[in-house]
Amino acid sequence: MSLTGTAFLYTLIVLSVVAVVLPLALWSRLRGPRALRAAARVLMVLFAQGTAVALVFTLVNNENNLYDNWADLLGTGDHVQQAANLGADGTGGIALTRLPRVVQRFTPLSDGVRETQLKGRVSGVNAEVYVWLPPQYDKPAYRHRRFPVVELLPGYPGSAKAWFGSLHAEKQLAPLMRDGRVAPFILVAPRTNLLAGVDTGCANITGTVNADTWLSVDVPKMVTDNFRAAPAPADWAVAGYSAGGHCAAKLAIAHPDRYRAAVSMSGYNDPIGERNSLAAQNPRLRIANNPYLLLRGARTPPRIALYISGQPHDGYEAGVALEQIAKAPTTVHVVYIPKSAGGHTMALWRPQVVPAFRWLTEELGLGNGLGTGRGTATPRSPSNAGSTHAALASGTSSRAGAGRRR
Repeated sequence: MSLTGTAFLYTLIVLSVVAVVLPLALWSRLRGPRALRAAARVLMVLFAQGTAVALVFTLVNNENNLYDNWADLLGTGDHVQQAANLGADGTGGIALTRLPRVVQRFTPLSDGVRETQLKGRVSGVNAEVYVWLPPQYDKPAYRHRRFPVVELLPGYPGSAKAWFGSLHAEKQLAPLMRDGRVAPFILVAPRTNLLAGVDTGCANITGTVNADTWLSVDVPKMVTDNFRAAPAPADWAVAGYSAGGHCAAKLAIAHPDRYRAAVSMSGYNDPIGERNSLAAQNPRLRIANNPYLLLRGARTPPRIALYISGQPHDGYEAGVALEQIAKAPTTVHVVYIPKSAGGHTMALWRPQVVPAFRWLTEELGLGNGLGTGRGTATPRSPSNAGSTHAALASGTSSRAGAGRRR
């Protein structure tokens, strides 16, 4: 029975009802020795508590797309077949243009999302990837058009489906794409939870995992080989929330030859921000996977644009730090999200999807001046009087909170 399936949820609901009714019906009717009656009552209480906890966990998991399956939950999943030393650029000296074309079969899911199981020829990762095509993709007028691409990364723990599930990215963006207010992006969501019980930090670690190469080499090649995707880096971006936001910023800064822009919502710079991250296990890995240190140490400022949104002590300071060291042609757009918008949850990030994609549309030169606004420096305590929750979470609740650009 699937962890996220309807059958499992309904079974838990029925069991929870039974767990409440059972002691009400049998508590005073139990017969036999006192010890036996006491044991039976304890078992009924434990059964009621267990089913209640399981039901609440399942509802939270389904709402936030934390675990895809039993293997993810129990820590038995492993999607790494090999992890060779691929060098500084993550290619192992392989001429990517000479690799055979990757031909994939896709399984249609709901709302136009399709799934494929990809064997990464360079990274050694074997995992699922979800793809959603924009409304224009199959229209005759666009049959010769190549489309921009955004890779979507979840937090940890988190399912690759979260962008299409909890965040409803495709449902929010499709109408705006039809109206021309957001560019018709191909949305690609690869699995990032590749090893049991740990966050890979989107890092390449010889002998353990090549997560960076999986995301920045194998997945893009699969996309360009199977869809009319525009070539990198001009029309490619990467976006994420929480640990995925950290990864998005890191990937764009580390690989300006593969991505032109990145969106990080409630991310962080130091990998220690996620204590289960493999990239936080020693000083060398922390330095090599810290977006701030990568940007500061770049010999030539990368031609990339970063959109960093966050609350105080949850992403905002990380964005300001990047903004302060950015030098042209690097640009950093920081969006202040007040504490009143909510906590580190999907409800905070969901309203940010549209502003972030409008910014991407403008930043990649794909629209007609659409964007999130280019306000002045954000004060520490902006006014949000009369703002809706969505406005607060999107960072557009006040002129002062509308973000900063350097």
